Amino acid sequence: MIVRNVKDTIGTEDEVVTDTWRSRRVLLKKDGMGFSFHETTIFPGTETHIHYQNHLEAVWCVEGDGEIETIADGKKYALGPGVIYALNENDEHYLRGGKEPLRVICVFNPPLTGREVHDEKGVYPLVTDDEETTSNKEAA
Repeated sequence: MIVRNVKDTIGTEDEVVTDTWRSRRVLLKKDGMGFSFHETTIFPGTETHIHYQNHLEAVWCVEGDGEIETIADGKKYALGPGVIYALNENDEHYLRGGKEPLRVICVFNPPLTGREVHDEKGVYPLVTDDEETTSNKEAA
């Protein structure tokens, strides 16, 4: 059994911070669950271009406000507590923070390793088992 407190990720390598968001990565690929689980905060007044070509993601909004806009059709969706969205077709989109920090719970499949950030196209890289093994051996 795995039991963790998200607070234990603060200030560790499992807390990734960019200019537009902070992600506390609680379950990762190394945990062997087949998905990863994250608590992410989108900072107010920001915009992040995202296009997960290698991952599916489901996002449950639990606090704050924001907006998601799908690039293919320009549709905009208000985000707030109780709203869930799933990027089931690798939907390219803009994620915007509103007036308050938007706190969300995210699940990724395949699972993230923990250090991923968006590249210039909004993509997270897909890390293969060989790359994961190599990284772990170098860290040891």
